[in-house]
Amino acid sequence: MIKKIDHIGIAVKNLDNALKLYKDAFGLEFKSIEVVKDQKVRVATIPIGDVKIELIEPIEIDSPITKFIESRGEGIHHIALESDNISNMLKSLKEKGYKLIDEEPRIGANKAKIAFIHPKSMMGVLFELCEHAKE
Repeated sequence: MIKKIDHIGIAVKNLDNALKLYKDAFGLEFKSIEVVKDQKVRVATIPIGDVKIELIEPIEIDSPITKFIESRGEGIHHIALESDNISNMLKSLKEKGYKLIDEEPRIGANKAKIAFIHPKSMMGVLFELCEHAKE
């Protein structure tokens, strides 16, 4: 059901500064920048081979990313795993007793279906499941 690591989400205070850092340090260029209104964030996607880095900047004071940065500082926020059927994966995890943040998928960056597994069920790591639209 899990196909690969899709991306690593990194919380940043200032997206423009972070993009400059990643370009200067590693020569990496972003593919796209989009606002995800539901999460109150602006996301820059940087492809590296088959995996992406998502730099995530809060755009509202009550964004989950604002709260994350205030409590933990900038840095790795989550690891996203690509699933071929996110709904079935969520159902299976729930049946096994894992704590879910999202019991149903919602739309995230790049119009992917997403859902988060609570870090208390995953040894302190926030995992995101994602499913991309079939092309």
